Amino acid sequence: MSTQNDDSNNDGTGSGGVGARTRGLSPGRIGLYAVLLAMLAFYLVPIETGLMTSIKTNGAVIETLPYAPPGPDGFTLQKWERASSTLLRGMGNSMLYAVPATVLSAFFGSLAAYGLTVADWDERYKAVLLALFVAGIFIPYQAVLVPLSQFWGQYVQLEQLLGFVWDLGIDSDYTGIIELVITHVAYGIPICTVLFRAYYKTLSDEMIESARLDGASLRRVYRRIVLPLSTPMFAVVLIYQFTQIWNDLLFTLVLVATESSAAAPVVLILAGLGTGMEGTDFPLRMAGAFFTALPTLAVYILFGEEFAEGVTT
Repeated sequence: MSTQNDDSNNDGTGSGGVGARTRGLSPGRIGLYAVLLAMLAFYLVPIETGLMTSIKTNGAVIETLPYAPPGPDGFTLQKWERASSTLLRGMGNSMLYAVPATVLSAFFGSLAAYGLTVADWDERYKAVLLALFVAGIFIPYQAVLVPLSQFWGQYVQLEQLLGFVWDLGIDSDYTGIIELVITHVAYGIPICTVLFRAYYKTLSDEMIESARLDGASLRRVYRRIVLPLSTPMFAVVLIYQFTQIWNDLLFTLVLVATESSAAAPVVLILAGLGTGMEGTDFPLRMAGAFFTALPTLAVYILFGEEFAEGVTT
């Protein structure tokens, strides 16, 4: 009997195993996997289609389906070579304003959030300032384009103020880069402040109070305690801000205006890439789009772990 029972258990992992496998492949789980695969295809098919288009000749684009790979005669990397050579100057110009604007808006947002959470002053004033920061998030770009143009063109006139810089041989078109830095910092501070404030509200009050009781000033508490603990949220804010600033076209059109400018950012050059009287060069435009997206992809890869930690806190 025991032998039979043992045999039945060994084979009968059979009955138990089949039951476990059956439970593992329940209709609900199968449906979940199907939905996840459908979502994966929904997001990846457009990327795959664009990538396939970027490595096709113009003739292959017409002769093959968008998502189908090119044949031996339709494969080419010339579009990538041309896109990279055309957009490389714009990539450098975009870095000149995207990196400092991202870092400065994140830093000032952190300071403002620190003041709204840790600093000891009237809660009523904190509420009013917080409401203003929240309102600043919802101001659309389109609503400030005319005031922004008038501010830089008529009131500040930065190009004249920095005349001594242009006398050194630097192209005065780079005035637009400086204007873009200041504009994006001002526009990014509200969202950065709100994000950092939500994160700082989770910090231990006892830890801050003990540092204050030990005689640490507000500045010292921020530098020695709060700032080192802010790494995950800095990753979130830096990724968000860099992506927004890098991809922005409206402010660029207002402050730089033309792709022929020496200071033209990459998005401005990309807008006119592959267009002409003879039609649209879709492989070139796709290659340019992927090339332009490389810095944002690199930022996500570099700060991926910190981003995940910051989102979950």
